[in-house]
Amino acid sequence: MGGDAAGPVPTDQHDFSLWEKRVDALMIIGSAKGYFTVDGLRRVLEDMGKDAFESMTYYERWIASVNQNLIEGGAYTTAELAEKMDEVAKRGATYGDAAQAT
Repeated sequence: MGGDAAGPVPTDQHDFSLWEKRVDALMIIGSAKGYFTVDGLRRVLEDMGKDAFESMTYYERWIASVNQNLIEGGAYTTAELAEKMDEVAKRGATYGDAAQAT
């Protein structure tokens, strides 16, 4: 949390997973299309509160912020998002499951 003592910053690196790379891409595309600004993303992150910073990963917080900003920007509604999430869930838990379902 901003201004709080957090201890040393980890300097070890890790390979980013596919979904983390997609979050980065979505941030760039959404910003380029005018759906949000860095300030808008930061506002949502700061509104999450301390619990989010203790329970969510960096990219989990960012995708929540991107999603909220896309909804606020009119890219889609919460109903449309829910419908799409149901559709994706029906494909299966993994890409392998989804490939077998087609």
